[in-house]
Amino acid sequence: MDEFNLVLNMVAKVEIVVDQKDTAEAFGSGGVKVFASPLMIGLMEKAALKAVDPHLPKGYSTVGTHLDVKHLAATPVGMKVYTTAELIKIEGKRLTFKVEAFDEKEKIGEGTHERYIIQLDRFIEKTNNKKNPIEE
Repeated sequence: MDEFNLVLNMVAKVEIVVDQKDTAEAFGSGGVKVFASPLMIGLMEKAALKAVDPHLPKGYSTVGTHLDVKHLAATPVGMKVYTTAELIKIEGKRLTFKVEAFDEKEKIGEGTHERYIIQLDRFIEKTNNKKNPIEE
């Protein structure tokens, strides 16, 4: 993995204060005014991206490809939440992270997250080609 300058145990943290817009009720993922699971997962992905993307060569990035996450406890509006991501496995361009989430009182989420290193230009071109009609 030398070409990408990534090493095991790279870690990053993302923190927010839960606002009304961050609740399950506002997000549409539930009817309760507590921190939304999809947002927790998004912050876990953001932490993983933050851990490795700044170390990649120009023109490269990572995309999320797999999540296996448990939301363990509810967090009310107004409380701080933070997520961490630690790079625990490098298999070619596939990266695996241990992800965790905490509020000011306890661990609220945990799991694993996989990201894949992509060359941005090629990835965007391939994705945009999906819009082109198939020639017969």
